[in-house]
Amino acid sequence: MKTGGSFGRRAVTDADVIVEAVSVAKALGWRAPVKVQWTREDDMRGGRYRPMYVHGLKAGLDAEGRLVAWRNRIVGQSIVSNTPFAEGMVKNGIDVTSVEGAATIPYAIPNLRVELTTTEVGVPVLWWRSVGSTHTAYAVEAFIDEVAEAAGKDPVALRLELLREHPRHAGVLRFAAEKAGWDRPLPSGRFRGLAVAESFKTYVAQIAEVTLDQSGQPKVERVVCAVDCGIAVNPDMIRAQMEGGIGFGLGAVMKSQLTIEGGAVQEGNFDGYDVLRLNEMPQIEVHIVPSSERPTGVGEPGVPPIGPAVANAIYAAMRKRMRVLPFSRAQGA
Repeated sequence: MKTGGSFGRRAVTDADVIVEAVSVAKALGWRAPVKVQWTREDDMRGGRYRPMYVHGLKAGLDAEGRLVAWRNRIVGQSIVSNTPFAEGMVKNGIDVTSVEGAATIPYAIPNLRVELTTTEVGVPVLWWRSVGSTHTAYAVEAFIDEVAEAAGKDPVALRLELLREHPRHAGVLRFAAEKAGWDRPLPSGRFRGLAVAESFKTYVAQIAEVTLDQSGQPKVERVVCAVDCGIAVNPDMIRAQMEGGIGFGLGAVMKSQLTIEGGAVQEGNFDGYDVLRLNEMPQIEVHIVPSSERPTGVGEPGVPPIGPAVANAIYAAMRKRMRVLPFSRAQGA
């Protein structure tokens, strides 16, 4: 495989790329070095994929509008079952990567229940940037906005009320809200939403601002990001990773998707698999929270909050909840 990231692709248990190279070398009688390079079509149609998940959420408010009960039913395919990773990552039948960010939500809710049904699907799956938090943060942070609306509370205020035992979550949320001017009105035609999430022991809050174009489609104009990753060893790298994670996650939630028909992936290149374009990249402001805590990772935590932050902003603009990803699919595009 090419040098560089590979982003979990080397974690396959069948060593497919290595086996292919060795098989070719063996067929040649070991006469010469062998280089195997997949085409883009090979890679898209023979890779490992992000598993599909469905969340069913329900919440209860008391007479004063306090959040007193929360249930999250999760259905999806495990990325570690039937692999060498299962021994350390599947506990009592629960793949911890399926529920991280859901079973570990920071909000102070007196009655909390998270359920998991693990499906068996014939689609090869593996890690995706930020692993379980890719779907759990979206479900939790989009739904907590629905709870705030039902309770008649500001989304920032409700979160801060529920984060009283988690100062680092609350810290990035306050920082982002301050830098984004949450308490000030936006110009006409602009709408915003927010989300906060922890992954890999790094805390990130993001506030997204969107507009609607002439056809009524949303465009993300600005993202304000606050990150607490402990002591900032390399601030430029932290900002770059947050920016990259936001762009990566934004393309995924807005329009990137693979479709499977007859057991085969249909898309083979970027003419069918649409990714974020340069002119769609929003203005991004990254603010690093000063901290004396030990340094933590920044390669993945920029991804989870962007989807729900944009979804919440789209609801403010269109009064439509985005319950299916990518948004282009939900909008019939």
